[in-house]
Amino acid sequence: MGFFRRTSAGHRATAIPRGYRVYAVGDVHGRRDLLDRMLENIEEDIAGRAKATNLLVFLGDLIDRGPASREVIERVRTYRHPDIRVVALVGNHEEVLLRLLRGDGEHLYQWLRFGGAECAKSYGLDPVRLKRMDEKRAIAELQKAIPPEHSAFLERLSDTVEVGKYLFVHAGLRPGVALREQDQTDLRWIREPFLESEVDHGVIVVHGHTISSEIDIRVNRIGLDTGAYRTGVLSAVALEGDERWFLSSSCGNGREPTTSGMVAS
Repeated sequence: MGFFRRTSAGHRATAIPRGYRVYAVGDVHGRRDLLDRMLENIEEDIAGRAKATNLLVFLGDLIDRGPASREVIERVRTYRHPDIRVVALVGNHEEVLLRLLRGDGEHLYQWLRFGGAECAKSYGLDPVRLKRMDEKRAIAELQKAIPPEHSAFLERLSDTVEVGKYLFVHAGLRPGVALREQDQTDLRWIREPFLESEVDHGVIVVHGHTISSEIDIRVNRIGLDTGAYRTGVLSAVALEGDERWFLSSSCGNGREPTTSGMVAS
């Protein structure tokens, strides 16, 4: 469900409705250090600009791969700022963890191989021990370790948020399919044919999910996953009216991201 709905094409004066500003943050993947720096950057950016209604959108994959999934969830879940409203979207990594917490152990061992081991460790579990357990027992251990407030937070995550002519989603869209008819699996998992498509989706899609060496700007989308967990660079875009600008937080094992394509819409 969208937070704001688009007006009809003939009635949009600007890309983002007047009085609103949106910050979208790419895949955090357990990097609490980069998340904290990004929040500081966003707060400083807001303080230096005219008053507006600020929406902060996390594009999914808060968890796995990096060392601090638990800390990231707690930070986002409890983050409060008088001038910011937060919306967190569900990514494919959150989807898999939710399936496990609901008792579906089909993807347990695959999850542990692809970033879940780090997540489990952040909740005080031994991933090696989990791998040696049968699925039912391992799921029970996971359910016990993850606080109910974290499970509830994950259950409340949205698939999309739409503001003006921008749609925010974790992975992308199926080209040629109306927004209201998009399959949830595509919203959370798609790569091709979305990434190379130049189809006008009716909105500019802001997404994460697919790592690029720099912020990936195309005519119909903006990709913000710069691989924070391995590059040490977390990227974000800020949108207001017809303007857009970029923010990043980084540490010693990464480099500042660059942008490709147009900077102004």
